[in-house]
Amino acid sequence: MESTPTQPRSTPATLSLLIRQIRSEASGINSFELVHPAGEPLPAVAAGAHIDLYLDGGVIRQYSLCNDPVERHRYVIAVLREDAGQGGSRLMHDNVRVRDIVSVSYPRNNFGLVPGAKKHILLAGGIGVTPLKAMAHYLESTGEDYALHYCAKSEEHAAFREEFAVQVAKGRVIFHFDGGNPRDGLDLVSLLESHVEGTHVYYCGPGGFMAACATATQHWPRELVHFEHFKAPVQAAPTISATVAVSAEISFLKIASSGALFAMSEDKSIVEVLAENGIDIETSCQSGLCGTCKTRYLEGEVDHRDYILSDEDHLEYLTACVSRPKGKLLVLDL
Repeated sequence: MESTPTQPRSTPATLSLLIRQIRSEASGINSFELVHPAGEPLPAVAAGAHIDLYLDGGVIRQYSLCNDPVERHRYVIAVLREDAGQGGSRLMHDNVRVRDIVSVSYPRNNFGLVPGAKKHILLAGGIGVTPLKAMAHYLESTGEDYALHYCAKSEEHAAFREEFAVQVAKGRVIFHFDGGNPRDGLDLVSLLESHVEGTHVYYCGPGGFMAACATATQHWPRELVHFEHFKAPVQAAPTISATVAVSAEISFLKIASSGALFAMSEDKSIVEVLAENGIDIETSCQSGLCGTCKTRYLEGEVDHRDYILSDEDHLEYLTACVSRPKGKLLVLDL
């Protein structure tokens, strides 16, 4: 999971961890093992959790923890080098060294396993395997029914092959190599053609993979399908008429505790407007992916632009980094 390189308005509490080991896991993919410098246990996590890494120059990235969540002595993340990306992966590959001390957030989890499910189908595209790998470790240890389908270009591009060997032998982990042509890989439509009661699907990967999974699961009940983007999907530009309609009506934010009113503008986020008026909200990704800025609202309509909150969450909460008021007044529980 990776976000835009924006410094947060309010920096969350952090941990200072030691880079104990860096391993080459596949073509362009390195894993980084982080431990407490004094050997103390790390905060407990559940499968699907991620951390923020604070890198040089105010760059912040979110990375999923991919090791067995039962482990308290270390966190492991994996990073795909993307030379055409925004620079975070290059910083990790080129600048971070063994024995470095790095600043990371406390773990958060917006992509957890559903307890009591009869079966879990895990779908991984490329580096999107990281949170699903942690899920596979957990489900293997608890004896729950699951299958992890791992899609990659080739064996050389699939990380953690040795670590998955036992689960591959059991038929729990299945690799699918497409040689660079998705049509030669996993047939998602056939795999997900029908759903069995109690079966849940989880998926994570690059944009094309996410779109394919969304299409293949569109006939599934929504409560059975779970996903996490590691980059915000590219959004189509608004039409001229939509832009005019938005700008024609001035919206206001109201702070419930004080009654203060602040005018909104389409070119600024709720976080930015509040910060300009002396109210800081903790943020991280600035793209609606991590949930750090999740804020309760009491009144008004919201244009939810996040990729993380459920429909049920949207009835009460918004992500202040990307959400916008839809009407004239939005009352925040602040």
